[in-house]
Amino acid sequence: MVSPPLVTTPLVPTPPAAASPARLAPPGRATPLARTPADVHRVLADLERPVYVVRDAAGIALTGDEQAAATAGQVLAAAGPLPPRRLGSPAFRRDHGVDQAYMAGSMANGIASTDLVVNLAQAGYLASFGAAGVVAARVEEALADISRRVGGRPFACNLIHSPTEAAMEREAIDACLRHQVRCIEASAFLDLTPQVVRYRLAGLHRGPDGRVVAANRVVAKVSRTEVAELFLRPAPEALVRPLVEQGLVSAEQAALAAAVPLADDITAEADSGGHTDRRPLAVLLPELLALRDALRDTPGGPGGAGGGWSVRVGAAGGLGTPRAVAAAFALGADYVVTGSVNQSSVEAAQSPATKALLAQASVTDCAQAPSADMFEIGAEVQVLSRGTMFASKARRLYDLYHRYDGLDDIPADERAALEKRIFRRPLDDVWADTVTYFSTRDPEQIERARESPKRRMALVFRWYLGLSSGWSIGGAADRVADYQVWCGPAMGAFNTWVRGSVLEPLENRHAAAIATELMRGAAFTSRVAALAQAGVRLPAAATTYRPLPHRPEQERRP
Repeated sequence: MVSPPLVTTPLVPTPPAAASPARLAPPGRATPLARTPADVHRVLADLERPVYVVRDAAGIALTGDEQAAATAGQVLAAAGPLPPRRLGSPAFRRDHGVDQAYMAGSMANGIASTDLVVNLAQAGYLASFGAAGVVAARVEEALADISRRVGGRPFACNLIHSPTEAAMEREAIDACLRHQVRCIEASAFLDLTPQVVRYRLAGLHRGPDGRVVAANRVVAKVSRTEVAELFLRPAPEALVRPLVEQGLVSAEQAALAAAVPLADDITAEADSGGHTDRRPLAVLLPELLALRDALRDTPGGPGGAGGGWSVRVGAAGGLGTPRAVAAAFALGADYVVTGSVNQSSVEAAQSPATKALLAQASVTDCAQAPSADMFEIGAEVQVLSRGTMFASKARRLYDLYHRYDGLDDIPADERAALEKRIFRRPLDDVWADTVTYFSTRDPEQIERARESPKRRMALVFRWYLGLSSGWSIGGAADRVADYQVWCGPAMGAFNTWVRGSVLEPLENRHAAAIATELMRGAAFTSRVAALAQAGVRLPAAATTYRPLPHRPEQERRP
């Protein structure tokens, strides 16, 4: 970026009478100097070329042609080429083997489907399979399917913290190791667990040059500094030692553990769908960057005992428009992670009915509700509130859980109302289904519940919370009011941005197309911001990036 004199005059279309005839291009040929908002927009959108702001006898203009800038007169400002691949950290792209510093985060219950992961991987983006809540056999099938279809391209698998279901974490890591999945996205962690440590250590070895290599990469999604610090430091000895004793990692890998941080990347999860603390990104991201930098050279910090390790910090939550993505990079994000906007994509494993609801959402159509996997400790998820009553029904169940010690303590009229309006069946039948479900998935859950009426009530209530997302995914027509749809305000912002464009129709919302337009738009917006910082004021029509207008016969931009 050149440091030119400030330009205080806004760039506006030059009236025809003021235009110099000598500078007008012949009919059918574009002038190298852009003066109208449409022409200015085209120059700014040519991201592979620099942009120059010049002043000549006809006024102020933009051009991406160096020779035209040199002969026009005075160069007032300039910005270099900024293709999307230059946004964010080059190390993120290198280490993950992707083209851009962009990741599609996991959406539980397989909503971040095999098709979604494959679509993004083939386009050069990192995507995480939504393994949370998915039974082990299906995770196995999904990882095998993705591995076969991506042809060696990188992808990730979600590992969600499951305090009450340790077997799920273990089975997910077993599957990732068997299928040589080289990246996991660790989400909703409140503390470290043996399984996330096991995965990290299982990939440690020394390279030909003697340096420690971490073949298994961890992207940790966090919203609290105390949790971030756990991932910024090497794995604690208290968790490493038992893994060695159980033969799950080698003594050499345990020794190397002190040289590397537990995570390669820390994602600042702001106001997102699903599990979220609803932190403002402008507060959370700088906090995590400052923490990372403060710990970098401390004993046991992310530099590791041997030094040379630098944990990257990314941004997630609220990223539904190019301006939001550009703002995240401007705040210092090494990469960005999208979530809600991908749920309405063609490849997402959501029903057409739910995708239609998502496409109608505004930024205010979200609410907080108790989560199924961490119901007992009061954890919440952010869900869609438009077109569904799930949030209010789930909060009612949580209120009853705190008021009573067991199902038998719930007053008869209240219990009858639950059975009629929420469960639509007797609670005794729900318990029988719960026993059948956990008998094969995690028998320990049932044994614990037999000794605790409170625990039994929690499992029965989780039956509704768990199935509600399945009704949404399957498009159960008689359960629309019970759909649990994880969603953040980014979905509404995205809908506003794409209105009238090629991405408004659901059938055009391919996950890779969404990624491409968001990143291209972010690069465009960043160039506009660079010129604005040099004092160049441009008309709104020239500085707003939107996907192509929608015409049925028109193909999407290559």
